[in-house]
Amino acid sequence: MANGQWYPPEWPDRIRALADGTLTPVSPRRAATVLLLKDTPDGPAVHMLRRRASMAFAGGAYAYPGGGVDPRDDDRQIRWAGPTRAWWARRLGVDESGAQAVVCAAVRETYEEAGVLLAGPDAESVVGDTTGDDWEADRAALVARELSFAEFLDRRGLVLRSDLLGAWTRWITPEFESRRYDTWFFVAALPEGQRTRNASTEADRTVWIRPGEATAGYDRGELLMMPPTIATLRQLLPYGTAAETLAGAPARDMTPVLAEARFQDGELVLSWPGHDEFTKHIPASGATTASTASTGSTAPPAASASSPSQTPSHAPATAPSTTGGGPA
Repeated sequence: MANGQWYPPEWPDRIRALADGTLTPVSPRRAATVLLLKDTPDGPAVHMLRRRASMAFAGGAYAYPGGGVDPRDDDRQIRWAGPTRAWWARRLGVDESGAQAVVCAAVRETYEEAGVLLAGPDAESVVGDTTGDDWEADRAALVARELSFAEFLDRRGLVLRSDLLGAWTRWITPEFESRRYDTWFFVAALPEGQRTRNASTEADRTVWIRPGEATAGYDRGELLMMPPTIATLRQLLPYGTAAETLAGAPARDMTPVLAEARFQDGELVLSWPGHDEFTKHIPASGATTASTASTGSTAPPAASASSPSQTPSHAPATAPSTTGGGPA
């Protein structure tokens, strides 16, 4: 049965070019994405958005709020609460400046794309309702890069609550991709009094969906996703509440997941270490397509709109422009 793995048709040719030395890998851009969770009577649900079908990258695929690091995210003047930058540096496997930038990007992008702010007046509190014209003006200024996140927090008298995030996993876009990201995935619980909305022009729909329901939709070929997205959803399945998920984050292995391509028995074999379900066998010569390259699975051109799990949230279908980006 076909699943919903997004598989770019240009990958085989790019893999061959990388193998024969005619393709030089681009350096990955640092990025962060957040699996925002809330409890329901049937278990935790995760907030996801569906990328517009018109998007050149992963159009129609479901993902999480997230995007690239802003060069100003490592501003040492940022108001900070929770574990120290040194602690985060050890956890994320980068230096202190890089750790702050990644954590800041996770919080900032969640606010830009979902309207949820993991910050508060002090280290023990979190802001409540973040709707209203004044909040929207600040959010739009962040998106346009007219305002840094440090400036945003300072003008509102808030501190970034890094303790509300749990580092979950790290994926690096394959070397043969034209757009590459080194992405840290975090988990966080929806703060009390806040609500999500679709604040991204890159998304045409947002949903709250239980991980089991989302993985089942992917397995049926109804929900289109990239490998990091479906992998992280499967990792959420054992947890009964958002708090349990966050409690499990410190034990997560943050070794980066990077796809490998090798020749074997007349084929190019594409694999993600530790994630056998994504392995692809590609003919070593001649053109191919997503359907012939995959291991018996063909991704649909777009996620089915008829799935009962794709109920739109209260957010409007259109919203101000945002940056987005990064594998999710």
